[in-house]
Amino acid sequence: MGRVLAGGMAALLLVAGGLFWWQGRADTAPVPQLASAPPPPPEIESLPEGDPDAVGEAPPMPGEASPQSREQKRFARYDRNRDGVITRVEMMGSRTKAFKALDKDGDNLLSFEEWAVATADRFGAADADKDGKLTPAEFAATAPKRAPKPKCRC
Repeated sequence: MGRVLAGGMAALLLVAGGLFWWQGRADTAPVPQLASAPPPPPEIESLPEGDPDAVGEAPPMPGEASPQSREQKRFARYDRNRDGVITRVEMMGSRTKAFKALDKDGDNLLSFEEWAVATADRFGAADADKDGKLTPAEFAATAPKRAPKPKCRC
């Protein structure tokens, strides 16, 4: 039995070695390069001139700034120091308040029991008719509450 196993392992090693050798030989062919000149630099356009005959007319309105996308706004919320990158501390910082609310004994460790009690309490509060089941309307009540947008202090 040992000889059969050793022979099978040797055959697998030989096949693997052959595949590596075959792949190594396939990569040695030179890749043809296209000889092309770099593209010409773009032409510098001059700014448009105003109409000298249009005295007293209102100047044209400038274009509006494009609003940030939803993802850009979300990124900006996490990037606390506005350096263009989100560190682990910045990413975890938004969840600190929620974690401390779940950590009842204050040991900075969230045990399964602490999580289970908080989840059961949340389920019990959402189950309005106390039948042990959440209807779609009851489940919608478990969604996180969004803070109202602050009014402009212009």
